[in-house]
Amino acid sequence: MIAANDVRKVYKMGLVEVHALKGVSVEIEKGEFIGIMGSSGSGKSTLLHMLGLLDRPTGGHIEIDGRKVLEMSDEEKGRFRLVKFGFIFQDYALVPELTALENVILPAMAKGGTKEECVSGGQSYLEKVGLGERGAHLPSELSGGEQQRVAIARALVNNPSILFADEPCANLDSNNSRAVLDLFSEINKTMEQTIVMVSHEDWHREYFDRIIRLKDGLVAEEIRLKG
Repeated sequence: MIAANDVRKVYKMGLVEVHALKGVSVEIEKGEFIGIMGSSGSGKSTLLHMLGLLDRPTGGHIEIDGRKVLEMSDEEKGRFRLVKFGFIFQDYALVPELTALENVILPAMAKGGTKEECVSGGQSYLEKVGLGERGAHLPSELSGGEQQRVAIARALVNNPSILFADEPCANLDSNNSRAVLDLFSEINKTMEQTIVMVSHEDWHREYFDRIIRLKDGLVAEEIRLKG
């Protein structure tokens, strides 16, 4: 499903070049729950952003579902992300002026669904994450765990084949973190969605099928935990 070969990323900061990725090659199969782990600065989030087409690598190749995605135009990439991917970030990235339901249906509206379809689908996914009665509330009226579940519902509303999650539990306590990961595990098993998640917590490994551990911008090891 995802094949990255010799992916490199260099950031220029004035006269200084920062080599965030130094030639990363990974393969991720459909339905896998992958953990990308490593110390701070190892390249975890950078790799996620490359695979999710949120940034362009300096070099290398990426294929997703057999398509050479780096050869797409910006417009094609945007449409591909909208249809194929869901994104979940540690800061939730909710629009503060919109209700929970309105936040959830944004991707469905961008995809071109009717208002009735978007509202119905959004409400359905709020119910899946246990927030069926909270759709009219603003993000400021929700706890951190509830805001993250709204973000998860938003990521799922277009039924993407791949979920990218960048340290989604970083701002949550242990109870809410486990609730989010239990939900991810259920999604992965029942909806057969591929999940690629950046994590820095060792206890998260109990949820992963496989760990890709980065060190200094390179793959240090891959560890299969299940299957």
